[in-house]
Amino acid sequence: MSNVRKHLSGILISAGIAAIAYIISLILPAGILGETLIALLLGMLLNPLVCRYEVFDLGINWTSKKILRAGIIIAGITLSFSQVIIAGKYALILLIFTLVTSFGVGYICKKIFKINWKLASLLSISTAICGGTAVATLGPTIRAKNRDIAYAISATFIFDIITVIAFPWIGQLLGLSDTGYGLWIGTAVNDTSSVVAAGYAFSDAAGLLATIVKLTRTLFIVPIVLIFSSIYAKIETSSKTAGKVNIRKIFPWFILGFLAVVGVRSTGFVPDNIVAGLSFLSKFFLAMALAAIGLKTSLKEVAGVGIKPMIAGVIIDISVVFVALFAQAGILHYIK
Repeated sequence: MSNVRKHLSGILISAGIAAIAYIISLILPAGILGETLIALLLGMLLNPLVCRYEVFDLGINWTSKKILRAGIIIAGITLSFSQVIIAGKYALILLIFTLVTSFGVGYICKKIFKINWKLASLLSISTAICGGTAVATLGPTIRAKNRDIAYAISATFIFDIITVIAFPWIGQLLGLSDTGYGLWIGTAVNDTSSVVAAGYAFSDAAGLLATIVKLTRTLFIVPIVLIFSSIYAKIETSSKTAGKVNIRKIFPWFILGFLAVVGVRSTGFVPDNIVAGLSFLSKFFLAMALAAIGLKTSLKEVAGVGIKPMIAGVIIDISVVFVALFAQAGILHYIK
């Protein structure tokens, strides 16, 4: 019971911000800003105030991780397996282009900016797979310095903030369809939370598709980390110093929950009113998670990041953005 009390204040403030964000989204002109993006921005604005009180920390951290995953899992109630398979198939095609681009450009940046191979790898995997989560997973595996991990996460953070705010409008200006935008955002944006925010800011359909594509990318964290663990073992003088990889810990298990909910929906036995209710709950949970992420995001934490790795990270990100944009256009043109 005492553990619940310790988490409650952080959970409640995240829920309150999500509720306010939802109300604001109803007041604003249709489609200008989604509740998830508004929740993220509100959280960031309140960070300087909330960070002074440790009472909120446990609940905010719990919400940013657990509630985000719960929201993604419940989002499966609006989809069928046929939709997921089609989206996943396109995601795999896009991944071929983005993986090659991310690690190829990362290698070039390593040479040009004289960045150590560990930092270059962290910047590349952040863009190719799943942002800060991938960095936090790979970093200890290859024994990267805390400084390098901070650089990579900071570069990811700054780029994701830009994409969450700018990409919905860019998508509108380019006249992208829900499908095209969802494929693009799901492939080009880094963290799951940023994909959710940028996707749903465009439309619900785009947000769902972007989430599926992002989950497909996330699955690749397992083989990528295993590959880099092997590379690290070969580079170091003794393979015994390499970090051991625990697949059970790095595997994104919540994706199985998402697929299970899709399976329930695919049976056709779930009433439409239940689907509508769970769909709303999913979006509210996602807004809560984005609010929590905003609450623990401080611009001061990234102020001291070195310029060269930041430039390298931006170059890698921008390269993937353009490759993903043209690749999704090619895929949609091909299937017409």
